[in-house]
Order: sequence, then C-alpha cells, then structure tokens
Amino acid sequence: MHSLTIGLISAGSIFAGGLLGMALQQRLPGHHLSKEMQDLVKLSAGTIATLTALVLGLLVSSAKSSFDTINTGIVHGSAKYILLDRELARYGPETKDAREELKRAVAGAIERVWPTGKAEGSAVTAVERVNGVELVQEKLRELTPQNDAQREAYAHAQQIAADLGETRWLLIEEAQNQLPVPLLLILVFWLMLLFVSFGLFAPRNVTAVVVLLIGASAISAAIFLVLELNQPLDGMIKVSSAPMQNALRHLGQ
Repeated sequence: MHSLTIGLISAGSIFAGGLLGMALQQRLPGHHLSKEMQDLVKLSAGTIATLTALVLGLLVSSAKSSFDTINTGIVHGSAKYILLDRELARYGPETKDAREELKRAVAGAIERVWPTGKAEGSAVTAVERVNGVELVQEKLRELTPQNDAQREAYAHAQQIAADLGETRWLLIEEAQNQLPVPLLLILVFWLMLLFVSFGLFAPRNVTAVVVLLIGASAISAAIFLVLELNQPLDGMIKVSSAPMQNALRHLGQ
C-alpha cells in the first residue's frame, strides 16, 4: 500500500480515537469522570505517550539511517563510474565500446530510478533487471593488454567494475528494508488509545475537534515520513539524482 494512503488511514484512525473519547465523555456516568479518574487516565496516557514517542523516534532514526546509506552508496557509485571511465580512457582507444556501454548504463539507471515521465513499477525492481555493469565487465574481458601501462589500467578498471557490481547489489538489498506491519498496527493502536484519553476530558467544541485533527495529522505525518524514508528509490521522498547526473556529464570526456 502507498505510504500516503497509509498515512491518511493512520490520521483518520487516530482522529477517530479522539472523537470516540468525546463520545464516551457524554455517555459515561459522572463518577467515571471524577478527578481521581482524570489522574488515572493522565497517568496511563503518559505511559502510552512515552512508549509511542520512543518507538516512533527509533523508527524515524532507523529510516533516516537507511535513507542515508542508499544516498551514500549512490554518491560513491557515481564517483566510481567516473574513475572507471578515466581508467578506460587511460587504457587507450580499444576501450571505446566499453566506455559507450558504461555511459548507456548510467543513463539507463537514471531513467529507471528518476524517470522524466510516470514511473512504471518499482524502481528497485527495474534496477535489479539492469545489467549495465555486467555488460561493461564483458567488454573488459575482451581486451588484451599489450604493455605495463595498459595492464595497470586494466587491473584498476576490473577492480572498479567489480566494486560497482557489489555496490549495486548492496543498494538493492538495503532498499528491501520494510517497516513490519505488526509494529505499524501496534503503533497506530497506541496512538488511538492516547487520543481516546485526550477526547475523554476535552471540551465539546469545534476548537477541540480541530486541535485533535491537527495532532492526529502531525503524528501521521511522522509515520508517512518513516514509510517514505524506508523506500528511498521509490515514493515521494527519493534520494537525489544529482551525483548520477554529474557522473553522466563527465563520462566520455
């Protein structure tokens, strides 16, 4: 399910908890809303709020770490594309086909992960199917170094190409990280209970309803942020294409 849809469902569920609390306020007998009960509800709500804040904070931190890992991998990979092209150029004109294949591979990766039009399917799946680096390695295997300089450039190019292949699969595996559904359900349930306690003693007016709605939306925005950061190659919040675009401009020069 799309992260925006999940965020909206979460906001609606949490806000519904607040409205449920306001409805219970009107139906419960008076002694159930005494000062002692208010203190008990506040104590329980404080415990739930602490647990929720701790879990949500950990999820945001974990999602941000995953996002940064993907972004760092793309930056490093982009630099290696340039270095590989430089080594191929240093080897000599025999690497023309390999350099053209490398440029096509980078351009294809940019188009699949950051398409100019509407994306079709998951970017991670598209990257899995792209074998541009493997094609470059095939071109490299066709070369036969003739002197020490070519042998040195060839060895460096082979190593960089191998590193690029490893980086690609590491990024693909890292992008598989998903938020466990039971954890998300438990988190939303805790937030609903928290908002039930808010509504239970809230004044019955439009301002209180608006405040509950704003609070539910703000917390759901955090859930949306976690879901988006967990899929840095898809969704509305994506890693920047600037490193790859810059690498593409330097290839073939």
